[in-house]
Amino acid sequence: MSSKRAIDLRLGGMPRRAMRESFDPSRRARGDEGPLSIAQVAPLHESVPPKLYGGTERIVSYLTEELVAQGHDVTLFASGDSITSARLVPATSRSLRLDESCRDPLARHMVLLEMVFRQSERFDLIHFHCDYLHYPLSRRMAVPTLTTLHGRLDLSDLVPLYREFSDMPLVSVSDAQRLPLPWAHWLTTVHHGLPISFGTRRVESGDTLAFLGRISPEKRVDRAIEIALRAGMRLRIAAKVDPQDRIYFEEVIRPLLGHPSVEFLGEIGEEEKERFLGEAHALLFPIDWPEPFGLVMIEAMACGTPVIAFRRGSVPEVIEEGVTGFVVETVEEAALAVERVGGLKRRRCREVFEARFTSKRMAEDYIAAYRRLPGEGRMSHLPERWDQTVAE
Repeated sequence: MSSKRAIDLRLGGMPRRAMRESFDPSRRARGDEGPLSIAQVAPLHESVPPKLYGGTERIVSYLTEELVAQGHDVTLFASGDSITSARLVPATSRSLRLDESCRDPLARHMVLLEMVFRQSERFDLIHFHCDYLHYPLSRRMAVPTLTTLHGRLDLSDLVPLYREFSDMPLVSVSDAQRLPLPWAHWLTTVHHGLPISFGTRRVESGDTLAFLGRISPEKRVDRAIEIALRAGMRLRIAAKVDPQDRIYFEEVIRPLLGHPSVEFLGEIGEEEKERFLGEAHALLFPIDWPEPFGLVMIEAMACGTPVIAFRRGSVPEVIEEGVTGFVVETVEEAALAVERVGGLKRRRCREVFEARFTSKRMAEDYIAAYRRLPGEGRMSHLPERWDQTVAE
C-alpha cells in the first residue's frame, strides 16, 4: 500500500470506506420524534459544568442534561472532572485551566478530536462546541456534525477560514454574532438557556449594583465602577482575572477598587452566583465589544434582577427595554437608568426568563436543528481528487 493511500485511508483506526457504509442516515429518525444518539464535544478548559467561571462549558452542561431528560442517548466528551448524567468520555483527567501541568492546551484538544472521530460511527450526529479545530475531519466524515460558535467572529483571520469551510453547518448564539460572517453556512440561531430551577425568586429590590464575569478591557468593569459612583450606590464585583489580563487588572482596575463603595469578591461559583445576583438592585453589563450572547444577563433575569447594558452585540436581542432592563449608550445614560430600574417588576423579569431562556427551550431548538442536518454528512463536499484516492 502506498504511503499516500495509507495516510488518506485511515482516521481513528477505521477505513473511510467502511465509515461511509456504516452510517445509515435513517437512524436519525428525521421524520419522527424518535430518540437520537448524540455526541456533545466540549472544550477542555473548564469542567462540564465549570467549578467557577465558564460560559461555554456551562451551556454544554445545561444542554446535555436536558437532552438526557428528554430521552436522548447522549455521550459527553469533556474533561474527567465533569459531572453529567450522560455517558462521559474523559479526554483529560481534569479541566485544563486548573491543571498546572498543562502547557499546551491545543495538544490536549487534538487528542480529544481523535477520540471523538474514532467513535463517530456510534452516533447519529456530533455536536461540537470547540470552535473550528474539527472542520478538516468533519468534512471527511459520513456522520453529520453541527458546530455552535460561542465566541466573537469579528476577526479578519476567520474570513478565509469560513470561506474554505463554507459547508460546515453552524449555529449562532445570537443573530448579532453572525454579522461579520453573514454568508457562512448558518443553520439557525439558538439563544442560550438555563434550567428552570436556576434563580432565587427574590421579589424585593436590593440596595447594591452587581458586576459579574471577567476582568478584561472589553468587559469594562471600570465603567461599572463609574456608573455606580455617579448613581451613588455601592458596587459588588464578582469576577475572575485570566493570566492574559493580569497586567490590565493591576495597572487599570486595582487602583479603582480602593473606593469604599466598591467591593471586589473575586471569582465565585454557581450557588454563590444566584444569591449574588438575587440580592442586587441591578446588574451592570457595560461591555465594549460585540458580545455573542452574555449569559450573565439571563442569569440575572432568572433571579428577578433587571439589567442595565450597553448597546453592543446581542444585548438588544436579550434585554426587553423597560421590561427586563435598559439598553444604554453612555455612562451618563446608565447612571440615569439606575434610578429608573426601581420601577421595573422583578417578577416580570423572571417571567420573561421562563418564557424565553430556559434550557428546555434551548434543547428543543437544538433538536429541531439536528433533524434538519444533511443525512449524508460532509463526504459529498470532498475535493474530487481526494474521493478518487479513497476509491482506489
